[in-house]
Amino acid sequence: MHDLTIQRVETAVLDVPLVRPHRFARTGMTAQPLLLVTIRTAGGAVGTGEGVVPGGPWWGGESVETMQVIIEKYLAPQLLGRRVDDIAAAQQAMDDVVANNLYAKAAVEVALHDAWARALGVPVHTLLGGLARTAVDVTWALGTESAGEVVAEAQGKLDAGLHTSFKLKMGAQEPAQDVARIIEITEKLRGSAGVRVDINARWDLPTALRWLPHLVDAGVELIEQPVPGPEFEWLAEINAALPIPVMADESLRTPGDALRLVKNRAADVFSLKTTKSGGLRRTAAIASIAAAAGVPCHGGTSIEGPVGTTASLHLACASPAVTAGSELFGPLLMSEGLLAEPLRYSDGQLHLPEGPGLGVDLDPAAVARFTRA
Repeated sequence: MHDLTIQRVETAVLDVPLVRPHRFARTGMTAQPLLLVTIRTAGGAVGTGEGVVPGGPWWGGESVETMQVIIEKYLAPQLLGRRVDDIAAAQQAMDDVVANNLYAKAAVEVALHDAWARALGVPVHTLLGGLARTAVDVTWALGTESAGEVVAEAQGKLDAGLHTSFKLKMGAQEPAQDVARIIEITEKLRGSAGVRVDINARWDLPTALRWLPHLVDAGVELIEQPVPGPEFEWLAEINAALPIPVMADESLRTPGDALRLVKNRAADVFSLKTTKSGGLRRTAAIASIAAAAGVPCHGGTSIEGPVGTTASLHLACASPAVTAGSELFGPLLMSEGLLAEPLRYSDGQLHLPEGPGLGVDLDPAAVARFTRA
């Protein structure tokens, strides 16, 4: 039996270039910073987690730089000398010294699961209760560029047989211009692809109620987080007013948020992210609430690299409630791979890798190439 005592916690920041710029409502990026967290046990088991936010601290208040400081100064001392399978107590210890910082905690928690599963010789999904599926559908996210650029990119994905579902970012323009752009795109893709939109919490309630019905008429299949995360009542009013699904993202970070969304009937779909919710177990708790309430879940993304994406994939494949596909495309957006063997994307799906732990191994040369000095 391996000695599961934690001996070392290491961090490294990487900057991985993207294949093209990716824009959100508030910001954009040409490279994605990743924080790798490595946990080493006395028995030789090594686990890896990934800290990542979509484009910087605008989304959740954290960045790879803040995560690194929080982990090295506050969280790591709570882990040294503990066993990697003592996850519940480790989470409580981390919560006792750091109130929030769920992205940093998620990176650590995933690394604990990876190390524990590798020591046992089982995949991470076994620690989460086993498999409900072995692959998930993957929606490709498009940016806030012009209609012509977006349609050309979508058509390329369609022609290659890679994706048939696309998410369009909104919120970077005036609502009238934004809606006109979406209508133009949906008209050109009608009949060949499904289209959904993400407003990244940029609108207020009157704006949403005025402009979202135009998207319904345009054939948009789903609307993600039109209003700020704390505005549960606004989201519920929008959900009641629209005949197409509304998905909660910024409004859904904790199990308590999930209960409130269910109580208010504020969302038809939940976007699960291991990053924003503090790790695999707390995200699984949200998925269980959704399952009990009959709310389908979607595997959301923070534009993770391959480690974070694989962690989210294990969660999605182990959660019966994840029936609304995913957007686990992060590694496809990066210009170079970080794994010894890349993840398998085929026929519009991401397939679960085999092997102990997360089932993926980093390529040391690639990691060294992108590690910050």
